[in-house]
Order: sequence, then structure tokens, then C-alpha cells
Amino acid sequence: MRAQLDKKPTDVAAMFDAVAKRYDLTNDVLSLGQDRRWRHEVIKAVAPQPGERVLDLAAGTGTSSQPFADAGATVVPCDFSLGMLKVGKRNRPHLPFTAGDGTRLPFADASFDAVTISFGLRNIVDPVAGLTELRRVTRPGGRLVVCEFSHPSWPPFRTLYVEYLMKALPGIARTVSSAPDAYVYLAESIRAWPDQQGLATMIGRAGWGSHDSPVEWKNLSSGIVALHRAVAS
Repeated sequence: MRAQLDKKPTDVAAMFDAVAKRYDLTNDVLSLGQDRRWRHEVIKAVAPQPGERVLDLAAGTGTSSQPFADAGATVVPCDFSLGMLKVGKRNRPHLPFTAGDGTRLPFADASFDAVTISFGLRNIVDPVAGLTELRRVTRPGGRLVVCEFSHPSWPPFRTLYVEYLMKALPGIARTVSSAPDAYVYLAESIRAWPDQQGLATMIGRAGWGSHDSPVEWKNLSSGIVALHRAVAS
């Protein structure tokens, strides 16, 4: 995946450092406000309980992490972009932002009751290795929720969506983003990403789910985004 897109991990980290300043605003504009609904669906799927420990990987500025804290869980926002973490810590100093590589997480085995990653799995150099690391730091019976761009289920709409990604998205990003060229890469990475079943297979390869509790997914916004859920066996 990374070789296809001609991006090294350090290049991706630098890219996110560059977009950090206006990242949340840009996401809101580009998704037409749908990102708020998607985050709400993630919280519902994780179902955090007071006192639980939740890892929010690829947390960026912590926008996705705050609702877990509001629910009474202890949430750890983790990201590989120092620029994102600096913006997040300035805006949410009460959250324990942690720098970490998704393939070498700085946490002990079975440290969390639930782990989640939203729109960040595409940016891990080896997504299956990242999913395997998430499994390592999750206790047996703990939950995984992955929220990621996917493939619209209706072919005509999928064609329009791809046109938007490759043509309209970079243009809109130029008006609101602090580093609009980064969104060309993001559009390409979304187009190259596996479909719903493909991601479910990857999650299973990383050791999640079982015959009695298979990996499940739910389409959001007609399949533009898919929410995958699995349990650590």
C-alpha cells in the first residue's frame, strides 16, 4: 500500500504535521459535516463504560478522544504526528496524549478494554501489523472498532464519489487546509483502500474475532465509511 502511493512513513508523519493546525475544520468541510455523525457512531460501537481504559489510535488532535472521557472512561489519545499532538495538547491539556508508531505501540500487553482507530489505518505502513499490535494491547474479550473510508455499495454513486475524491476534494482543501497538497495523497489512499469484506479479512488475519464471534461491519453514509467491529479472543 505505501509503495503504491510512493509515501514513506516519515513523509506521512510530516504531512500530518503540516495539516494539524486546521485539520478538524478541514475534515468538517470536506465531509459536509458527516464526520460528526461518524464519530458518534464510533462511540456507540465502542460503548465505553466508566473506569474502562480505551486506546484511541491515530487520535490526531483528540477530537475523537474527548467523548470517551466524557463517558467516564480513561482514554489515551495516541498518534505518530507530533504536530497533531501539540495542537491536541494545547486544546485539551487534560488528555494524556502519547506519541506512538502504530506498528510498535508503547503499551504493555492487555493494557486496554477497548481500542479504536478512525481514518488512520490507511496511514499505517503495514495495516495488518497495526491491527496485530492493537490486538496485543487489548485484553481477552476486549473490543476493536475501526472506522475507515470504504466503497459505496451502489455502483453509480461510487463512480460519483471517486470523481469527488480525485477532482473536487483537493480543490476544496485548498480553500480551508493549511497544507492542501496533502489531500491529494489522502484521496489516492482512500481510492486504493480495500472494500468492506477486504478489511474484515485483514482484521481476521491479525487475530481478531472467532468462528463464534466473527468480524462485523456497518455501512455509514451509503458505504462511504464502514464501521468494523471485532472482539479479542
